[in-house]
Amino acid sequence: MNSPAKKSPPSSTLSRRRLVQAAAAGPLLGAASGVAGLTTSAAAATSTSAEGVRDAMLRAATYMDETVSYEGAYVWSYRPDLSLTWGEMEARRTMCWVQPPGTPTVGHALLDAYVATGEKRFLHAARRTGRALVRAQRPEGGWNYIHDFAGPKSLRRWYESIGINGWRLEEFQHLYDNSTFDDAATSTAGQLILRLHLLDPRDRGFRRSLNKVIDFITDAQISGGIGDGGWPQRWPLDPKATTEMPWPKTLPSWLPEDAREGMVDGDYTQHVTFNDNVLGENIKLLLMCVVSLGRDDLVDPVRRAMECVRRMQQPAPQAGWGLQHLAEDRDGRPAGAVAAGRSYEPRALTTHTTQTNIEQLFTYFQLTGDRTFLDGVPAALDWLASCRLTAQQRAENPLIASRTHPTFVEPGTNRALFVHRFGSNINNGAYYYDHDHHDTLSHYSGGRSVAEARLRSEYDRLRALTDTEVADLVARSPLTPGEPYDLPPFFSLHDLGLLELLRGTSHEVDRPDEAEVAAVIADLGEKGYWLSPAEAVTNPFRGPGTTHPYDGKAYMSKHVGDTFDTSPYPSSNPPAVPPYQPAEPPQLINTSTFVENLGTLIRAAAS
Repeated sequence: MNSPAKKSPPSSTLSRRRLVQAAAAGPLLGAASGVAGLTTSAAAATSTSAEGVRDAMLRAATYMDETVSYEGAYVWSYRPDLSLTWGEMEARRTMCWVQPPGTPTVGHALLDAYVATGEKRFLHAARRTGRALVRAQRPEGGWNYIHDFAGPKSLRRWYESIGINGWRLEEFQHLYDNSTFDDAATSTAGQLILRLHLLDPRDRGFRRSLNKVIDFITDAQISGGIGDGGWPQRWPLDPKATTEMPWPKTLPSWLPEDAREGMVDGDYTQHVTFNDNVLGENIKLLLMCVVSLGRDDLVDPVRRAMECVRRMQQPAPQAGWGLQHLAEDRDGRPAGAVAAGRSYEPRALTTHTTQTNIEQLFTYFQLTGDRTFLDGVPAALDWLASCRLTAQQRAENPLIASRTHPTFVEPGTNRALFVHRFGSNINNGAYYYDHDHHDTLSHYSGGRSVAEARLRSEYDRLRALTDTEVADLVARSPLTPGEPYDLPPFFSLHDLGLLELLRGTSHEVDRPDEAEVAAVIADLGEKGYWLSPAEAVTNPFRGPGTTHPYDGKAYMSKHVGDTFDTSPYPSSNPPAVPPYQPAEPPQLINTSTFVENLGTLIRAAAS
């Protein structure tokens, strides 16, 4: 059985892909117990006094900066002896992982520690991490998921070995020659660069980097047509982008007759993208620049993005949104129609995206005072009420038993679509979808939890606001012209929302319980780092997977395929096929745990 995992950090950006990984085999070696240049007594190591809290923060941050990081950059997880490292997949020691909870996430935590204490050692570490991101920034101004300081040949070798053999991680099977908005990679990195620039506007490196990312976001924004104001997932266009994931020549004997292939709309990276809140994340960074730099020229791109959300809502009775929408007419289908994404993301409306976009419309109303942003909400709520999972579907599939809605809903019929896979690896397997709710994917849930009652309650509350109350919100809005003002002081304690950018918002921090602080400091101990269980393990790369057909079903509802698959999977729940066996998760140095625990100490120091 898995050891109890640490609780997920409060930030949704952190927890979106809080995947910490370890090698499937091999012993874990202990790390050195001291941090060079720092000494402390046993009493100081466990004290919850102001001095004890600061001492613990310094030891943890110094160890991460001087020992764990690679020239200021981070991945996600490390063996204590640093012999193996992981991001979303197994990583190289020389890599900079930009996806949260990677390099920018750690940088924000280090900078928050400086804000809470005024201790220059934290600022030094944060600046070093920021400079690593400047080096990793692509020429067009954004970031890829990962950067390799060993050079482009090393990165390409990684993609051609570990990346391409991750069956379920299609975004890593091709080295795109562009930047991504996915997983808040560019947004989170840009926010850290902005904060560092504000602390020292004279630093030319951070200033140039900030200007590049701002220009990148505005240049990548779709201009004209129904998609105006939206963003693609990646930009600029890569002519070598993946456009299909063809099925193998030999199909399993049991494949349903109505099984359908994915990626029917070609290169999904160029569609208008709502997946992982791409549009909302870009709005957030642009508004932060409006607030702190007085960049009123960025208000127009923000307003255009808001209008794109409203415009992309599908007509009733299916008044929801998809993960992606066509940016232009394609194969007889009009621009604005829902579009397919990766091979396990069918052309469909999506319930969790619809929930996110409803929440975005709530926020846009409060920022603009425009009540028409609420007009489409009742139809969206009515659609969500029409497509809930049935009691039979939940009872017969434990993977969706606790969910309220299917992830995907078929346009026209309003029937739930469920995704499955056959084969054992990327070379002999593929994804398909149909209406069968059994044997769905474990790594991409077939069901979602949609808070219909909460959404309806919030809609009613906002509709009832008086004109005076709305005017007060608008007066405080970053969209209303005025002098620049301070951003929220802390970025790593939770995922900042747009309404936290309102003028006059209180950013007080609640002090954690004394017992919680004491536990964090005691866990750090004399060694200077925190360990926590790996949530997943990986198979080492051992060459391309077999092309020999596999007719079984052992890998349908597992995170990983055969031992050629480099995808991460929970060690306690591997496929029931030798040589896999359930195992206890190893203990690793995880950036998510570092940020969570440092956050506890930051709250203690700042309150």
